[in-house]
Amino acid sequence: MKTILKLSLVICLMMAVLSTQAQVKFGLKGGVNLAKMTLKSSGMSIDPKTLVGYHFGIVSEFKLSDNFYLQPGILYSAKGSKYSISGDGESFEMSIKPSYIEVPINALYKLDVSAAKLLIFAGPYFAYGISGKYESSGQSQDIKFGTSDQDDMKPLDIGINIGVGADFKGFEITAQYGIGLTNLAAGASGDTEMKTKTIGISVAYLFGGK
Repeated sequence: MKTILKLSLVICLMMAVLSTQAQVKFGLKGGVNLAKMTLKSSGMSIDPKTLVGYHFGIVSEFKLSDNFYLQPGILYSAKGSKYSISGDGESFEMSIKPSYIEVPINALYKLDVSAAKLLIFAGPYFAYGISGKYESSGQSQDIKFGTSDQDDMKPLDIGINIGVGADFKGFEITAQYGIGLTNLAAGASGDTEMKTKTIGISVAYLFGGK
């Protein structure tokens, strides 16, 4: 968790130091996650189903030039996936619902289009699992974050966001695709893989600046 705390501190310091600059905006952001977590083990792949989650938090936007911006943020983000597993004449439903503190750092390109601005953006994200539920056969238990064989998932996820959107005088509507690069499967086994894939639909309002 130290990595996420350090990144969050850096972003907060950036906001504080640059808050007097006219080219800086701050705001609130929230939206819906359409999440999946791929799961592979011992040569077998379990097809994930979309799990609907949400995200919310704060963002800032620094103007770098006429069209380029940097937009870091700190979000609470609920992700996960559902699975239908069958075999030996039996079937059951399973779901994993981890929640993260997520730090996205996106580079934006803004292009004037009529009354709005077209947004194209990409950048890394860093997320740390803080809570969640694992549900199977009607039973629910807390997710154990860690790296040992007794844990359910690794807590640290690193990935890349790419997306598009529109800016209407401070209101930003965006759609993005987040690709997790970290294998979240806990333990020493090398044949198990768990990665996140998330479509995020967001609305943000930014104020300040020019």
